[in-house]
Amino acid sequence: MPSAARALTRHRCSPRTRASLPARAALPAALCLCAAWGAVVGAAPGAFAASAQWSIAPAGGGRPSFYAEGPPGTVLQDTVSVTNPGRAPVVVRLSGTGLRTVFAEKAEGGIRVPARTRAEVPFTVTVPAGAAPGDRSGAVVARDTRGRTASVPVRLRVGGPALAALTVEHLAVHADRITYELVNRGTTVLVPRLAVRADGVLGRLLDRAPRTLPVHLRPGARVRLAEPWPDRPALDAVDVRLTVTAPGGAHGTATTSARFVPWPTVAGTSGALLVGTVAVLAVRRRRSRTAAGGPVPERPRGAVVAETPHPRGELTEGAVK
Repeated sequence: MPSAARALTRHRCSPRTRASLPARAALPAALCLCAAWGAVVGAAPGAFAASAQWSIAPAGGGRPSFYAEGPPGTVLQDTVSVTNPGRAPVVVRLSGTGLRTVFAEKAEGGIRVPARTRAEVPFTVTVPAGAAPGDRSGAVVARDTRGRTASVPVRLRVGGPALAALTVEHLAVHADRITYELVNRGTTVLVPRLAVRADGVLGRLLDRAPRTLPVHLRPGARVRLAEPWPDRPALDAVDVRLTVTAPGGAHGTATTSARFVPWPTVAGTSGALLVGTVAVLAVRRRRSRTAAGGPVPERPRGAVVAETPHPRGELTEGAVK
């Protein structure tokens, strides 16, 4: 027998040794399993609750957000689900943002959801009475006692006809500016554009091309604005005309007249003669317009064109630079 074979035969393991080898080889794996199981058994009960956090969603499933549609003044209903898959109860407060939201069950301290339970809470969303047609957004927000929050979007479409209408009111000329008010007489939000003209006895004094005003005018709203005019004439009879337009066909105009006389440098008869001269020139200019077939504006205190009945709007103030 070769020497290698004899060595292998001489060192062959005994039955006792063969039986003990598998157990020794499996010992490290068994120790690892026992350590892992000990970690699981010794874990705090709150570990499962932390790994399975509560959540909110529209009731019924299959919806990523709430959606509602209705005319102004409508009260819409839906239900939110609060799911608690953990082993401990949670207390959640519900609230709404962006829209008027009222929950049917909102006790002091919030809503208690037991472990492994889903709570369904009805709520209502009210469409504002004066809301313009179009889309609005908000959210249902939930917050627990530890400060964790979750939310679901709310999409709201306000129905009704879209009407773009506005008026220009209370037009007046001052020492260095022209003041006026815009009123939204329609049902849509308006971004108006303004054009200004002023004609004196001897010709055009002011001609400003249409430009967009830094205003978003809500339905029923009223805003007071000012148009600067620092280089107005010292002596003239002027007719001022404002034209305002907005997308959707909204259009409004207003005109007024003003007389500029340098009273500090005029006195006595000379002043009366000067005023008379301005008046005569203004009358001649008006007569020439009449002979040419043009319109003769007779609006000593301003006039409003295309004004329509509408409820009183709210008043805000601003200035156009």
